[in-house]
Amino acid sequence: MQARSRVKTSGRTVVISSAGRRVGLVGCFREAMGSAGRIGAIDSSPFSPAACLADSAWRVPNCRSAEFLPYVLDLCRREAVSLLVPTIDTELAAYASARPRFEAVGTSIYISNPKVVAIAADKVATHEWLVQHGFPTVRQGLPVEVLGAKKSWSLPLIAKPRDGSASIGVQLVRCWAALDVLAETEDHNYIVEEIAPGSEFTINVYVNREGECVCAVPHRRLEVRAGEVSKGVTVKDRRLMSLGQQIAEGLPGARGPLNIQCFMSDSGKVNVIEVNPRFGGGYPLAHNSGARFTHWMIEELDGQRVEHFDAWQDGLAMLRYDEAVYAPMSGFAAETHA
Repeated sequence: MQARSRVKTSGRTVVISSAGRRVGLVGCFREAMGSAGRIGAIDSSPFSPAACLADSAWRVPNCRSAEFLPYVLDLCRREAVSLLVPTIDTELAAYASARPRFEAVGTSIYISNPKVVAIAADKVATHEWLVQHGFPTVRQGLPVEVLGAKKSWSLPLIAKPRDGSASIGVQLVRCWAALDVLAETEDHNYIVEEIAPGSEFTINVYVNREGECVCAVPHRRLEVRAGEVSKGVTVKDRRLMSLGQQIAEGLPGARGPLNIQCFMSDSGKVNVIEVNPRFGGGYPLAHNSGARFTHWMIEELDGQRVEHFDAWQDGLAMLRYDEAVYAPMSGFAAETHA
């Protein structure tokens, strides 16, 4: 996508980073900003539906590139961006470490500090942190460790890349021979976990500037596509709400939106498996239930204090369906950063 702008405004500019398919998030911020605000989107791909629906969009270098931060920093300065919103795991470390540089040009980034990002980015570090702080989680080990103690493990097991996200590379291990293969991979990047029993839940939480978790909205994941919830329903379960709050406030410097992945059995036993310090793909469900994190971000930019909120709607279902964005192909032709 080439740099473009449909709307000029004297109000705030919010830019969604790695916008991709986050069309729902664009809508949530548009609702929060009103007609006086401008919604921008950046992405390294020229084929971002969310960027097509934003007021302004820019194609940027890949977040793993050395050019990424300088480019986005200059963009924020040039476009007077008030708020930059990260959305994917691979960009979080760069943004967390560079937050003071963005604040120096007037751009806030609602992101947890580098310690929290480092814990969440490494499944071994996440597991160790959960265990050390007494939070319930599944048993975990490296493939070679599990193979060396087969008698104490039961198949099937789940194998995941240690730094993976969006369910990429996740494997169901049904036999020891498959685990032998993973143990011999060159990068030795896999970890193995016991399968958590029960239903899968996401707890969307919001931590205000004072470090208080002011809202926790669990939803049950009824159906998942490509690692993201496609059907879900909010569940006002006080056990999950309390767990989400405790984890968010226990992390060393959490801020803004986070989502916590867990399983809960029929007996009520909970196992936490992941912590993601960013908007989850299913955030629009929490938003439409009344927990409007995007509004709270704008309020905090305006110096307001965000108070505790749990008056969100219980039992609200989200049933996603496929939709398309139609745009001239000429808008996707540029290969250089505009």
